[in-house]
Amino acid sequence: MTTPIAVTVAGSDSSGGAGIQADLKTFAALGVYGASVITALTAQNTAGVSAIHDVPAEFVTAQIDSVFSDLDVNAVKIGMVAQVATIDAIAAGLARWSPKHVVLDPVMVATSGDRLLPEAAVAALRTKLIPRASLITPNLPEAAALLDEPVAESEAEIESQGKRLLQMRCPAVLIKGGHGKGAESIDYLITAGGIAAFAAPRIATRNTHGTGCSLSSAIAAGLAKGEEMETAVRNGKAWVSAAIAAADRLGVGHGHGPIHHFHRFY
Repeated sequence: MTTPIAVTVAGSDSSGGAGIQADLKTFAALGVYGASVITALTAQNTAGVSAIHDVPAEFVTAQIDSVFSDLDVNAVKIGMVAQVATIDAIAAGLARWSPKHVVLDPVMVATSGDRLLPEAAVAALRTKLIPRASLITPNLPEAAALLDEPVAESEAEIESQGKRLLQMRCPAVLIKGGHGKGAESIDYLITAGGIAAFAAPRIATRNTHGTGCSLSSAIAAGLAKGEEMETAVRNGKAWVSAAIAAADRLGVGHGHGPIHHFHRFY
């Protein structure tokens, strides 16, 4: 019996709702064994982030090599990477170990609209990590930031931005529509073969902490289990939508609480 294994390379969320913790919960909820490479420690809760401590790049390298030298990794999810040296370490690790699937969630813009990455790190993402990804999953502001363009406001503009992101040598782009308007939240998967739209009702809840992390890790879990890209995206979107819909069943924190990763179980 082979066990599907996914690795998350991301920052730690001390309150458990996003980052490494959300990724590992997602992997577990979807029947995938999860391992982790921690790029940063955060002091945060549902009200916000109060401090960030970056893990030295050489220790990121040590984690990567320890995990990949022992575990038969089927897919990798990459989240928070704020330092150029960390991006270099991850890119070198991917080159050494050549995992089949890499899902990159380019965490660049905070919910407030603030840029989270210095320009040098954004440039390194474009040139060093995006070309090694099977899929990148920017939201609307992040897609715009990667291209130095205004945020797309129509399906035609989203498709156009997706096609330009493909030119960064990534075979698939999922532009997430959670920041859009309307009764539905629509994500668009753009590949050389065309565009596919995945719609779900927009859910009225303040408990959406970790949504983006969890979607990218849900897609990585599907790929780890052998699903095709479009199937992994469709299943991941459906699972996250259900986790958001069930979020108010949890009573966690006094701010923007987490989604319910284990909504299928309790």
